Amino acid sequence: MVQFMNETADAYAQIRGDAGHSKIKGNIYFFEMYGGTLVVAEVEGLPNAENAPNANFYGFHIHEGALCTGDEEDPFAQTKGHYNPENTVHPGHAGDFPPLLANEGLAWSAFYTDRFYPEEVIGRTVVIHGMADDFRTQSSGNSGSKIACGEIVSE
Repeated sequence: MVQFMNETADAYAQIRGDAGHSKIKGNIYFFEMYGGTLVVAEVEGLPNAENAPNANFYGFHIHEGALCTGDEEDPFAQTKGHYNPENTVHPGHAGDFPPLLANEGLAWSAFYTDRFYPEEVIGRTVVIHGMADDFRTQSSGNSGSKIACGEIVSE
């Protein structure tokens, strides 16, 4: 698996925070491997509140929409719902990811999924939510508002 870290990603997204979370930035990389995808996330500037109800865990998903745009109420409204091509129950959506854990505002994560290939998510969005995903509540895990977003493009 480490060999993939030296290769060019098949797809990636540059993450940016909304107006209230302007310090959030980072990159999400998608590498095709072993019948699925290795996802690598590097994010900085996440809120780091002691005794926060989310314990510094943040919901992390692929959404159906193609654009990180919206309005004052929801700056990322065009991301739409979770990427769910098989119409499965949460947390079985193809776009459901393990939550990000921030330490001093930094999060790094790498995981494998067999739920999609990188080419299937190009043209969609990656969203970071303000709360941890509870893995129960339908349809989005009660993960709170969208605080950061990135559009997935090919390398």
